[in-house]
Amino acid sequence: MDHILSFVGGGFLHASWWQIVAFTLVATHVTIVGVTVFLHRSQAHRGLDLHPAVMHFFRFWLWMTTGMVTKEWVAIHRKHHAKCERDGDPHSPMRFGIWKVLFRGAELYREEATNAETMAKFGHGTPDDWLERHVYARHSLMGVMIMLALDIAMFGAVGVTVWAVQMAWIPFWAAGVVNGIGHYWGYRNYASPDTSTNVFPWGIIIGGEELHNNHHAYGTSAKFSAKWYEFDIGWGYIRILQFVGLAKIKKVAPKLKLDSNKPMVDLSTLQGVITHRYEVMARYGDIIKSAARQELAKLKTSRNPDGTECRWTTLRQVRRWLHRSEDALQPEQLAQVDQAIAGSQSLSTLVQMRRELGRLWESSSASSEQLLSHLQAWCQRAQQSGIEGLEQFADRLRRYAA
Repeated sequence: MDHILSFVGGGFLHASWWQIVAFTLVATHVTIVGVTVFLHRSQAHRGLDLHPAVMHFFRFWLWMTTGMVTKEWVAIHRKHHAKCERDGDPHSPMRFGIWKVLFRGAELYREEATNAETMAKFGHGTPDDWLERHVYARHSLMGVMIMLALDIAMFGAVGVTVWAVQMAWIPFWAAGVVNGIGHYWGYRNYASPDTSTNVFPWGIIIGGEELHNNHHAYGTSAKFSAKWYEFDIGWGYIRILQFVGLAKIKKVAPKLKLDSNKPMVDLSTLQGVITHRYEVMARYGDIIKSAARQELAKLKTSRNPDGTECRWTTLRQVRRWLHRSEDALQPEQLAQVDQAIAGSQSLSTLVQMRRELGRLWESSSASSEQLLSHLQAWCQRAQQSGIEGLEQFADRLRRYAA
């Protein structure tokens, strides 16, 4: 009886509380690394190739700590990018609501995993060996049960709590926080055609997945950090694996090149603008936001019964839509935007020219020469607009290079 009570109280290891906490943090962090490096960057987006030994370690570890099937996770994530925030997106807070995705994101994954069409269309290229077919996919719950037995054996009764934390880690942080908050709250470096955000500039707790907007802008990049102050710990692990010959990096986001000696807009400018279109639109969005703030301040100080107060209220309500593309807004939202900016020449010009610039890369039938002519004419009109921010923007755009 004493031996049984001793085992229940501390397992075989009789670890102290801090050792148990340390094990839990290390184990959950390895799981996060498996998700971001193996499932996400390598399998879903092919941003890097991993050595077979590293791949199998992550497959085995994720089987033990999450029960996730590689093909299911990859297919669902690829569908998320293909249908982002539209009908068919498996886990968009814009469709299901932020609270459902945050706290019940794992349920949305399990529901979509039963969709045979999703698996067939988006799950190609994932491991399909004997172990995957007969162990990992067929007996996905066996691994987590083995993990439960190991946690209890190591730590006794408290091992159940350790196991529960391990099981909840990915559903909360990855399925909930990244898929939920990562499309709801944060900052944006790029004006990608969705609501993706960077939750935090230092990607440590979720392995770099915190930099979600950067990822949506350049989905196939193995590196998620973009600004000098951002940190992607997952990229650090990838570089270590590359250094020891266990990983091969295939794709990273292109670096912006500016040629200060370029006299005019040419084909290199066109290619650079299209390549960095999300960065271009993010900078343009800052100009519109600044102009909207100035217009609101002017209207606020000159309120009178002639409708100025009404214009201030309308503009304040729609200002978050001013820098969005036409495709991202509903018809009634577009109508409200047009109504709000009708009384401001500068805002009307900025919004209209933003729409025209966006058509540069939306056109699928125009030739390079036609697109170049369109960009040259756009820059010329921008430099003659009389709007200081727009003139400076056009001057910087001229220096873009492929």
